[in-house]
Amino acid sequence: MTPGARVQAAIDMLDTLDASRIPADVAAGDYFRSRRYIGSKDRAALAQLFYGVLRLRAQLDWWIERLGGGRLNSRSRAIAYLAVGQGWKAEDILEAFDGGQHRPARLDDSELNLVRRAVGHKAEHRDQPDWVRFNYPQWLHPALSEFYGRDLAKVLAGLAVPAPLDLRVNRLRTTRPDARRMLKDEGVDARSTRWSPFALRVDGRPPLASLEVFRGGFVEVQDEGSQLASMLVGARPGMRVVDFCAGAAGKTLAMAAEMENRGHIVACDISSSRLKGATPRLRRAGAFNVELRTLSSERDKWVKRHQGEFDRVLVDAPCTGSGTWRRNPDAKWTMRRDDIVELKALQLRILDSAARLVKPGGRLIYVTCSLLRAENEEQVDSFLASHEGFTVLPLPEVWAATIGGAPPPDSGGRYLRLDPARHETDGFFVAVLQRAGQATDSAGLRHTPEARPVEVQETDGHHPRPAKRVKTQESGGHRPPPAKRVKTQESGGHRTQPAKRVKTQESGGHRPLPAKPVRTPESGGHRPLPAKPVRTPESGGHRPQGKRPHTRRPRGTA
Repeated sequence: MTPGARVQAAIDMLDTLDASRIPADVAAGDYFRSRRYIGSKDRAALAQLFYGVLRLRAQLDWWIERLGGGRLNSRSRAIAYLAVGQGWKAEDILEAFDGGQHRPARLDDSELNLVRRAVGHKAEHRDQPDWVRFNYPQWLHPALSEFYGRDLAKVLAGLAVPAPLDLRVNRLRTTRPDARRMLKDEGVDARSTRWSPFALRVDGRPPLASLEVFRGGFVEVQDEGSQLASMLVGARPGMRVVDFCAGAAGKTLAMAAEMENRGHIVACDISSSRLKGATPRLRRAGAFNVELRTLSSERDKWVKRHQGEFDRVLVDAPCTGSGTWRRNPDAKWTMRRDDIVELKALQLRILDSAARLVKPGGRLIYVTCSLLRAENEEQVDSFLASHEGFTVLPLPEVWAATIGGAPPPDSGGRYLRLDPARHETDGFFVAVLQRAGQATDSAGLRHTPEARPVEVQETDGHHPRPAKRVKTQESGGHRPPPAKRVKTQESGGHRTQPAKRVKTQESGGHRPLPAKPVRTPESGGHRPLPAKPVRTPESGGHRPQGKRPHTRRPRGTA
């Protein structure tokens, strides 16, 4: 592609973004997928132009208005970016905008004036206010400056540069040193990060999808801050855990590794398409203790049926995403003042509903990737004011018990706060709340009976289908055949109905194990009715799951 063709393609992508308000990575991905003839070098150059305009948008608009460069649109911003962002000479810009095939139309008078006056300048100018200099919406300035004070410039400067590629080593498959060696063998240099014991950082953008270390499930793409949030949940083998807003299950994958595939994780979301995207990731990682469940809303009936049953409930709440601006610079310009009001109401509704799932002594973990106090501390305060049974666990105590050592400096006191400038992660907020009830041990972790690993499955909001017959002590370790309903003396020669599940003293107040279809003297030599699948101590208090999916061993990205 000629330089002019690249500029026109970037303008087209920016126009699509403005017209649809879809995420920038989706717009770019769609564009490239529909034009597979574009080579890797051209794609890289196009992406640099596209994301460069988004990162410097406030400064570009400032220059266009200051220099009388015409209307604010994708074309004028691209011209300004080439001049003040890329340092192009006037003749190079004129050559790119010559109206040739696949190249932009010639410059009009206002655009020519912009080129002549902008060339030679840098994007930053001493007359620019902070919100222009650091490229974020003006209406957000009071909230950010009040919270960060003198650190605001440092924090926002960290959000202005592209993020590195962070990988999480899958401890179900390998160790960090071995994963680093495997990456090295495939030509990718990686280094350990500061905080997560399972993170590796890679410079550049290697073709991960073609690497055996990735295809074999040894590493996943996940920002170090997201890894730390997952670890602070404190999920341990045998626990019952809910990821209430799981999305594509990045944090679910991390927790499954922490649980060593023992116990039960329910990954919930209102989007079935996002959850379907999690299935290949779970299989690739070898995570088999996860159930995928689509909810109709945060008040889905499933929540009421399972209230008080889970040791850990993670709420990775929908938010403005201001902590991820270095990855998603377009999010700054699509966000509206009314969005925060709507998001705050939704976050509280989600917290209120998800809290019902937490058992006495269990924990509710609230996470956002936002920098705004309105979505973080203020939301926790509002929740605690209406839920007296929950208290905040101090960050140092939780960090020591889950990750080890002391939390990063300047990361908060009661809560974890991360940002790119001080911690080299995306911006994250984590609050760990504990429900009053059964005491925990000195490490802050309560050990529950270990549950049977279950398969990755998708549901539509209803109970999962009953599992196949399993080996039990009662059946002598064999899989008995299913029994039919038969005439017995006790039933007066009629076919009996299946017995309902009941609580008994023998079962400790729990629903007993389903009877196995075997011949006994009491049944007159006939096979009794099979009971429905029920919650049992042997299954960790879960409904037995179905058949495990077929997975491939490794053939060798939260």
